[in-house]
Amino acid sequence: MNPGLQDWLTNQSQALRDQNLYKVPKILETPAGGRVRMDGKEVVNMSSNNYLGLANHPQVRQAALDAIEKWGVGAGAVRWIGGTMKVHDELEQRLARFKNVEAVLAFTSGFTANSGCIPAVLTDKDVVISDELNHASIIDGVRLSPASYRKSEGWVYAHKDMDGLEDCLRRAGGFEKRMIITDGVFSMDGDIAPLPDIVALAEKYGAFVMVDDAHASGVLGKNGAGTTSHFDLYGRVDIQLGTLSKALGVVGGYIAGSAPLKDWLVQRGRPYLFSTALPPMVAAALIAALDVMENDPKPMQRLWENTAAWKGMLQEAGFDTMGSETPITPVYVGDEGEAQRTERALWDEGVYALSIVFPTVARGKARIRTMPSAAHTQADLEAALEAFVRVRERLMGSR
Repeated sequence: MNPGLQDWLTNQSQALRDQNLYKVPKILETPAGGRVRMDGKEVVNMSSNNYLGLANHPQVRQAALDAIEKWGVGAGAVRWIGGTMKVHDELEQRLARFKNVEAVLAFTSGFTANSGCIPAVLTDKDVVISDELNHASIIDGVRLSPASYRKSEGWVYAHKDMDGLEDCLRRAGGFEKRMIITDGVFSMDGDIAPLPDIVALAEKYGAFVMVDDAHASGVLGKNGAGTTSHFDLYGRVDIQLGTLSKALGVVGGYIAGSAPLKDWLVQRGRPYLFSTALPPMVAAALIAALDVMENDPKPMQRLWENTAAWKGMLQEAGFDTMGSETPITPVYVGDEGEAQRTERALWDEGVYALSIVFPTVARGKARIRTMPSAAHTQADLEAALEAFVRVRERLMGSR
């Protein structure tokens, strides 16, 4: 091993420790749920994206087991050279009906869906206009494109600032195509994009809209169909991204839109062209998860009941939830060191809730990000709140 490289890596990691930005992942030892065992300890899990509890749903598990018997464990190839099985095609057809669009193309993750779609639909004659709090996968997808996009050039608008967006659109008239891209639900703040206003401005200025619904899927809209459904904007949002690894409980991502969009991504979406297809049992499990989402309203009802209860408990106890409108419920801290101390103290109290620090959020905007789900009981939420209160008292007393 090259000693210069090893020294550099060691020094960089130490610098992160010194800035209270270093992360140490814990090991999950049980299926995902409201209470889990991690690193040998039972804790209330407040950091999972398993919104509806489908990651361990018996119907979803059985579908995966049946698919292993029928299809084996791997597709054996990338999609276009023999890796597309009938079960993949069925999944995409089901997703298209679910999203009320002409066509869907599945990817191995939401991240690769963004990095596959965004560069494929843009040229150096185009511009991307982006919300400043968009997810990292959007930002990286945009950077891979040849289009104009830089904040320094004025193409990033302040969070949900529609006057700022319109100013960008006024100045973008010389570009061939103008893409507006936004999260549907912002992953660190839990607020919802003003999609009707965004769509109206896009139509006024001849732009097109892409919405990343990673955290709206299974959460907002009819049966969890996302923000386009939530705001009744069918036919007016050109590109929708969804993930298959959060509310649906498995893994993967997809792009939903027109048949020509899918056809073009099959030709030029690089992660699609150069990644082995999703394992067939994943596709089968996702079809089963869709069946649950579309036919059983109880998980989504429990999710929102728990969300309302958790936010109410935190706010009554005096915690700042930063205006969250969805299950993503940040508890504002501010200082990175204090946020990491809070995370460690919560762990000691039996609660797994992660501190979110730079570069995921801006410096000085650290928070504890909590995620109530359908899998939590009232007792889980009460135990978590008691831990938050005790930790606040302990840390404030130690200052």
